[in-house]
Amino acid sequence: MTPLAPLITSFLRDYMPRQRGYSPQTCETYAVSYRLLLEYAAARTGTRPSRLSIEQLDAPLIVGFLRHIEQERRNGATTRNLRLAAIRSFMRYVEYHVPSALAQVGQIDAIPVKRCDQKLIRHLTMEEVRAILNAADLTKRSGVRDRAMIHLCFAGGLRVSELVGVLLENVVLGRTPSVMVRGKGRKERCLPLWKETARDIRAWLSVRGAMPTPELFVNAEGAAMTRAGFEYVLDKHVDKAAEVCPALGGRTVSPHQLRHSCAVIMLQATHDIRKVALWLGHADIRTTEVYLRMDPSEKLEAIEAVVPPELRRGRFKAPDALIDSLLREVAPSR
Repeated sequence: MTPLAPLITSFLRDYMPRQRGYSPQTCETYAVSYRLLLEYAAARTGTRPSRLSIEQLDAPLIVGFLRHIEQERRNGATTRNLRLAAIRSFMRYVEYHVPSALAQVGQIDAIPVKRCDQKLIRHLTMEEVRAILNAADLTKRSGVRDRAMIHLCFAGGLRVSELVGVLLENVVLGRTPSVMVRGKGRKERCLPLWKETARDIRAWLSVRGAMPTPELFVNAEGAAMTRAGFEYVLDKHVDKAAEVCPALGGRTVSPHQLRHSCAVIMLQATHDIRKVALWLGHADIRTTEVYLRMDPSEKLEAIEAVVPPELRRGRFKAPDALIDSLLREVAPSR
Protein backbone atom coordinates (compact mmCIF):
# COMPACT_ATOMS: atom_id res chain seq x y z
CA MET A 1 0.00 0.00 0.00
CA THR A 2 1.34 3.42 -0.98
CA PRO A 3 0.73 6.26 1.55
CA LEU A 4 -1.33 9.10 0.08
CA ALA A 5 -0.21 11.91 2.39
CA PRO A 6 3.38 12.41 1.10
CA LEU A 7 2.24 12.48 -2.53
CA ILE A 8 -0.59 14.94 -2.12
CA THR A 9 1.58 17.17 0.06
CA SER A 10 4.39 17.34 -2.50
CA PHE A 11 1.84 17.88 -5.27
CA LEU A 12 0.30 20.91 -3.55
CA ARG A 13 3.45 22.43 -2.07
CA ASP A 14 6.06 21.77 -4.74
CA TYR A 15 4.71 20.52 -8.05
CA MET A 16 1.84 22.98 -8.53
CA PRO A 17 3.38 26.27 -7.31
CA ARG A 18 7.07 25.70 -8.13
CA GLN A 19 7.26 23.34 -11.07
CA ARG A 20 4.06 24.32 -12.88
CA GLY A 21 3.76 27.90 -11.69
CA TYR A 22 0.11 27.72 -10.61
CA SER A 23 -1.19 30.77 -8.76
CA PRO A 24 -1.96 30.58 -5.02
CA GLN A 25 -5.66 30.87 -5.85
CA THR A 26 -5.53 27.81 -8.13
CA CYS A 27 -3.61 25.82 -5.52
CA GLU A 28 -6.21 26.78 -2.93
CA THR A 29 -9.06 25.68 -5.21
CA TYR A 30 -7.40 22.30 -5.79
CA ALA A 31 -6.79 21.92 -2.05
CA VAL A 32 -10.52 22.39 -1.37
CA SER A 33 -11.33 19.60 -3.84
CA TYR A 34 -8.85 17.26 -2.18
CA ARG A 35 -10.15 18.09 1.29
CA LEU A 36 -13.68 17.14 0.25
CA LEU A 37 -12.41 13.96 -1.39
CA LEU A 38 -10.39 12.90 1.67
CA GLU A 39 -13.32 13.56 3.99
CA TYR A 40 -15.53 11.38 1.80
CA ALA A 41 -12.89 8.64 1.47
CA ALA A 42 -12.28 8.60 5.23
CA ALA A 43 -15.99 8.20 5.95
CA ARG A 44 -16.37 5.57 3.22
CA THR A 45 -13.38 3.42 4.21
CA GLY A 46 -13.27 4.07 7.94
CA THR A 47 -9.65 5.21 7.63
CA ARG A 48 -8.23 8.49 8.92
CA PRO A 49 -7.28 10.89 6.08
CA SER A 50 -3.60 10.78 7.06
CA ARG A 51 -3.62 6.97 6.83
CA LEU A 52 -5.29 6.67 3.43
CA SER A 53 -3.41 4.98 0.61
CA ILE A 54 -3.36 5.62 -3.13
CA GLU A 55 -4.90 2.19 -3.76
CA GLN A 56 -8.02 3.19 -1.80
CA LEU A 57 -8.75 6.05 -4.21
CA ASP A 58 -9.97 3.77 -6.96
CA ALA A 59 -12.46 4.59 -9.72
CA PRO A 60 -15.60 3.36 -7.85
CA LEU A 61 -14.73 5.57 -4.89
CA ILE A 62 -14.19 8.60 -7.15
CA VAL A 63 -17.52 7.97 -8.91
CA GLY A 64 -19.20 7.73 -5.51
CA PHE A 65 -17.58 10.99 -4.44
CA LEU A 66 -18.82 12.79 -7.56
CA ARG A 67 -22.32 11.45 -6.93
CA HIS A 68 -22.03 12.58 -3.30
CA ILE A 69 -21.19 16.20 -4.12
CA GLU A 70 -24.13 16.38 -6.54
CA GLN A 71 -26.76 14.67 -4.39
CA GLU A 72 -25.66 15.48 -0.83
CA ARG A 73 -23.90 18.82 -1.26
CA ARG A 74 -26.29 19.95 -4.05
CA ASN A 75 -23.44 21.02 -6.33
CA GLY A 76 -24.10 21.52 -10.02
CA ALA A 77 -22.51 19.76 -12.96
CA THR A 78 -19.95 22.54 -13.41
CA THR A 79 -18.62 22.14 -9.86
CA ARG A 80 -18.67 18.36 -10.26
CA ASN A 81 -16.51 18.65 -13.37
CA LEU A 82 -14.09 21.00 -11.61
CA ARG A 83 -13.62 18.49 -8.78
CA LEU A 84 -13.03 15.71 -11.31
CA ALA A 85 -10.46 17.85 -13.14
CA ALA A 86 -8.55 18.43 -9.89
CA ILE A 87 -8.55 14.69 -9.13
CA ARG A 88 -7.36 13.81 -12.65
CA SER A 89 -4.53 16.32 -12.38
CA PHE A 90 -3.30 14.72 -9.15
CA MET A 91 -3.64 11.23 -10.57
CA ARG A 92 -1.52 12.14 -13.59
CA TYR A 93 1.13 13.19 -11.07
CA VAL A 94 0.72 9.87 -9.24
CA GLU A 95 1.26 7.74 -12.34
CA TYR A 96 4.84 9.03 -12.64
CA HIS A 97 5.62 8.28 -9.00
CA VAL A 98 3.70 5.05 -8.46
CA PRO A 99 4.01 2.86 -11.60
CA SER A 100 1.94 0.13 -10.00
CA ALA A 101 -1.09 2.48 -10.06
CA LEU A 102 -1.09 2.94 -13.84
CA ALA A 103 -4.21 0.84 -14.41
CA GLN A 104 -6.01 2.57 -11.53
CA VAL A 105 -5.11 6.01 -12.89
CA GLY A 106 -6.33 4.99 -16.35
CA GLN A 107 -9.72 3.99 -14.95
CA ILE A 108 -10.09 7.32 -13.13
CA ASP A 109 -9.00 9.24 -16.21
CA ALA A 110 -11.78 7.47 -18.15
CA ILE A 111 -14.53 8.85 -15.90
CA PRO A 112 -16.49 11.16 -18.21
CA VAL A 113 -17.29 14.78 -17.50
CA LYS A 114 -20.95 15.67 -17.29
CA ARG A 115 -22.47 17.93 -19.87
CA CYS A 116 -23.91 21.13 -18.50
CA ASP A 117 -25.57 24.28 -19.75
CA GLN A 118 -23.14 26.92 -20.97
CA LYS A 119 -24.70 30.27 -20.21
CA LEU A 120 -23.56 33.45 -21.84
CA ILE A 121 -21.00 35.39 -19.84
CA ARG A 122 -22.31 38.68 -18.50
CA HIS A 123 -20.42 41.79 -19.48
CA LEU A 124 -20.72 45.57 -19.32
CA THR A 125 -21.41 48.04 -22.08
CA MET A 126 -19.05 50.94 -22.67
CA GLU A 127 -21.62 53.30 -21.11
CA GLU A 128 -21.73 51.20 -17.94
CA VAL A 129 -17.94 51.06 -17.73
CA ARG A 130 -17.78 54.83 -18.20
CA ALA A 131 -20.28 55.35 -15.38
CA ILE A 132 -18.22 53.19 -13.01
CA LEU A 133 -15.00 55.04 -13.87
CA ASN A 134 -16.66 58.42 -13.42
CA ALA A 135 -17.98 57.40 -10.00
CA ALA A 136 -14.52 57.81 -8.45
CA ASP A 137 -13.99 61.02 -6.47
CA LEU A 138 -10.85 62.48 -8.03
CA THR A 139 -10.53 65.10 -5.28
CA LYS A 140 -9.40 62.32 -2.94
CA ARG A 141 -6.23 60.23 -3.08
CA SER A 142 -8.23 57.00 -2.80
CA GLY A 143 -10.47 58.11 -5.66
CA VAL A 144 -7.48 58.70 -7.94
CA ARG A 145 -6.17 55.24 -7.08
CA ASP A 146 -9.56 53.59 -7.58
CA ARG A 147 -10.03 55.18 -11.02
CA ALA A 148 -6.57 54.01 -12.11
CA MET A 149 -7.14 50.47 -10.81
CA ILE A 150 -10.53 49.98 -12.42
CA HIS A 151 -9.39 51.61 -15.66
CA LEU A 152 -6.31 49.41 -15.95
CA CYS A 153 -8.29 46.26 -15.09
CA PHE A 154 -10.78 47.01 -17.86
CA ALA A 155 -8.44 48.39 -20.53
CA GLY A 156 -5.91 45.59 -20.05
CA GLY A 157 -8.51 42.83 -19.69
CA LEU A 158 -6.61 41.76 -16.58
CA ARG A 159 -7.42 39.01 -14.14
CA VAL A 160 -7.71 40.44 -10.64
CA SER A 161 -4.55 38.53 -9.61
CA GLU A 162 -2.69 40.15 -12.51
CA LEU A 163 -3.95 43.60 -11.54
CA VAL A 164 -2.94 43.51 -7.88
CA GLY A 165 0.37 41.90 -8.89
CA VAL A 166 1.45 44.64 -11.31
CA LEU A 167 4.84 45.95 -10.20
CA LEU A 168 5.74 49.62 -10.30
CA GLU A 169 8.89 48.85 -12.25
CA ASN A 170 6.87 47.15 -14.99
CA VAL A 171 4.85 50.27 -15.87
CA VAL A 172 6.21 52.37 -18.73
CA LEU A 173 4.60 55.79 -19.22
CA GLY A 174 6.81 57.21 -21.94
CA ARG A 175 5.91 57.91 -25.54
CA THR A 176 4.26 54.52 -25.93
CA PRO A 177 2.74 53.65 -22.51
CA SER A 178 2.66 49.97 -21.64
CA VAL A 179 2.48 47.57 -18.73
CA MET A 180 3.93 44.10 -18.28
CA VAL A 181 1.80 41.60 -16.39
CA ARG A 182 2.39 38.05 -15.26
CA GLY A 183 -0.50 35.72 -16.02
CA LYS A 184 -1.26 32.07 -15.42
CA GLY A 185 1.68 29.71 -15.53
CA ARG A 186 4.02 32.66 -14.92
CA LYS A 187 3.57 33.74 -18.52
CA GLU A 188 4.45 37.39 -19.03
CA ARG A 189 2.84 39.64 -21.61
CA CYS A 190 3.33 43.31 -22.43
CA LEU A 191 0.21 45.40 -23.12
CA PRO A 192 0.11 48.88 -24.65
CA LEU A 193 -2.13 51.35 -22.83
CA TRP A 194 -4.73 53.81 -24.01
CA LYS A 195 -3.73 57.42 -23.48
CA GLU A 196 -6.64 57.82 -21.07
CA THR A 197 -5.52 54.81 -19.03
CA ALA A 198 -1.93 56.09 -18.93
CA ARG A 199 -3.23 59.48 -17.79
CA ASP A 200 -5.08 57.92 -14.85
CA ILE A 201 -1.99 55.90 -13.86
CA ARG A 202 0.17 59.04 -13.99
CA ALA A 203 -2.33 60.80 -11.75
CA TRP A 204 -2.10 57.94 -9.26
CA LEU A 205 1.70 57.91 -9.31
CA SER A 206 1.74 61.65 -8.55
CA VAL A 207 -0.03 61.00 -5.23
CA ARG A 208 1.13 57.46 -4.47
CA GLY A 209 4.27 58.57 -2.72
CA ALA A 210 7.49 56.68 -2.07
CA MET A 211 6.75 53.34 -0.45
CA PRO A 212 8.78 50.15 0.01
CA THR A 213 5.92 48.13 -1.52
CA PRO A 214 6.92 47.11 -5.08
CA GLU A 215 3.32 46.75 -6.31
CA LEU A 216 1.76 49.59 -8.28
CA PHE A 217 -1.43 49.75 -6.23
CA VAL A 218 -1.43 49.93 -2.43
CA ASN A 219 -4.12 50.18 0.22
CA ALA A 220 -4.59 52.84 2.90
CA GLU A 221 -1.88 51.23 5.07
CA GLY A 222 0.67 51.24 2.26
CA ALA A 223 0.57 47.47 1.76
CA ALA A 224 -0.10 45.81 -1.59
CA MET A 225 -3.72 45.89 -2.70
CA THR A 226 -5.44 42.52 -2.27
CA ARG A 227 -8.10 40.74 -4.30
CA ALA A 228 -10.68 41.35 -1.59
CA GLY A 229 -9.64 44.99 -1.38
CA PHE A 230 -10.16 45.57 -5.09
CA GLU A 231 -13.50 43.74 -5.03
CA TYR A 232 -14.63 46.07 -2.23
CA VAL A 233 -13.50 49.14 -4.20
CA LEU A 234 -15.32 47.96 -7.33
CA ASP A 235 -18.55 47.22 -5.44
CA LYS A 236 -18.48 50.68 -3.88
CA HIS A 237 -18.15 52.46 -7.21
CA VAL A 238 -20.72 50.25 -8.94
CA ASP A 239 -23.28 51.22 -6.28
CA LYS A 240 -22.48 54.90 -6.79
CA ALA A 241 -22.55 54.59 -10.59
CA ALA A 242 -26.02 53.03 -10.40
CA GLU A 243 -27.36 56.43 -9.33
CA VAL A 244 -26.66 57.84 -12.81
CA CYS A 245 -26.76 54.57 -14.79
CA PRO A 246 -29.98 52.66 -13.97
CA ALA A 247 -28.74 49.59 -15.87
CA LEU A 248 -26.29 48.97 -13.01
CA GLY A 249 -28.98 49.05 -10.34
CA GLY A 250 -29.13 45.86 -8.29
CA ARG A 251 -26.32 44.26 -10.30
CA THR A 252 -23.28 42.54 -8.88
CA VAL A 253 -20.24 43.37 -11.00
CA SER A 254 -17.19 41.17 -10.45
CA PRO A 255 -13.64 42.11 -11.45
CA HIS A 256 -13.77 39.34 -14.05
CA GLN A 257 -16.72 41.06 -15.73
CA LEU A 258 -14.39 43.95 -16.51
CA ARG A 259 -12.13 41.44 -18.26
CA HIS A 260 -15.08 39.97 -20.17
CA SER A 261 -16.20 43.46 -21.16
CA CYS A 262 -12.77 44.30 -22.55
CA ALA A 263 -12.78 41.06 -24.56
CA VAL A 264 -16.20 41.70 -26.10
CA ILE A 265 -15.43 45.31 -26.99
CA MET A 266 -12.09 44.28 -28.50
CA LEU A 267 -13.72 41.50 -30.54
CA GLN A 268 -16.28 43.95 -31.90
CA ALA A 269 -13.48 46.33 -32.88
CA THR A 270 -11.03 43.84 -34.42
CA HIS A 271 -13.27 40.92 -35.51
CA ASP A 272 -10.22 38.74 -34.83
CA ILE A 273 -10.52 36.13 -32.07
CA ARG A 274 -6.76 35.49 -32.24
CA LYS A 275 -5.97 39.07 -31.26
CA VAL A 276 -8.39 38.84 -28.34
CA ALA A 277 -6.76 35.60 -27.15
CA LEU A 278 -3.32 37.22 -27.38
CA TRP A 279 -4.49 40.25 -25.42
CA LEU A 280 -6.11 38.20 -22.66
CA GLY A 281 -3.18 35.81 -22.38
CA HIS A 282 -5.15 32.67 -23.26
CA ALA A 283 -2.90 29.71 -24.00
CA ASP A 284 -5.70 27.95 -25.94
CA ILE A 285 -7.82 29.93 -28.39
CA ARG A 286 -10.75 27.63 -27.59
CA THR A 287 -10.98 29.41 -24.25
CA THR A 288 -11.55 32.68 -26.10
CA GLU A 289 -14.24 31.32 -28.40
CA VAL A 290 -16.85 31.83 -25.68
CA TYR A 291 -16.86 35.53 -26.62
CA LEU A 292 -18.01 34.67 -30.13
CA ARG A 293 -21.30 33.49 -28.63
CA MET A 294 -21.63 36.76 -26.71
CA ASP A 295 -21.11 39.10 -29.67
CA PRO A 296 -24.24 39.41 -31.84
CA SER A 297 -22.44 41.49 -34.50
CA GLU A 298 -20.55 38.39 -35.67
CA LYS A 299 -23.85 36.60 -36.29
CA LEU A 300 -25.39 39.65 -37.95
CA GLU A 301 -22.51 39.77 -40.43
CA ALA A 302 -22.98 36.07 -41.14
CA ILE A 303 -26.69 36.37 -41.86
CA GLU A 304 -26.21 39.48 -43.99
CA ALA A 305 -23.64 37.64 -46.10
CA VAL A 306 -26.10 34.86 -47.00
CA VAL A 307 -28.75 35.27 -49.71
CA PRO A 308 -32.05 34.02 -48.26
CA PRO A 309 -34.10 31.53 -50.33
CA GLU A 310 -36.75 32.99 -52.61
CA LEU A 311 -40.17 31.71 -51.59
CA ARG A 312 -43.54 31.61 -53.36
CA ARG A 313 -45.80 34.31 -52.02
CA GLY A 314 -49.47 33.92 -51.17
CA ARG A 315 -52.15 35.72 -49.21
CA PHE A 316 -54.24 34.15 -46.49
CA LYS A 317 -58.01 34.64 -46.81
CA ALA A 318 -59.98 34.37 -43.61
CA PRO A 319 -62.98 31.97 -43.80
CA ASP A 320 -66.54 33.20 -43.39
CA ALA A 321 -67.25 33.70 -39.69
CA LEU A 322 -70.44 31.61 -39.73
CA ILE A 323 -68.88 28.70 -41.63
CA ASP A 324 -65.86 28.83 -39.35
CA SER A 325 -68.00 28.61 -36.21
CA LEU A 326 -69.98 25.67 -37.66
CA LEU A 327 -66.74 23.83 -38.47
CA ARG A 328 -65.58 24.23 -34.87
CA GLU A 329 -68.88 22.82 -33.62
CA VAL A 330 -68.62 19.80 -35.90
CA ALA A 331 -64.90 19.10 -35.30
CA PRO A 332 -65.24 17.30 -31.88
CA SER A 333 -67.70 14.74 -33.32
CA ARG A 334 -65.39 13.67 -36.13
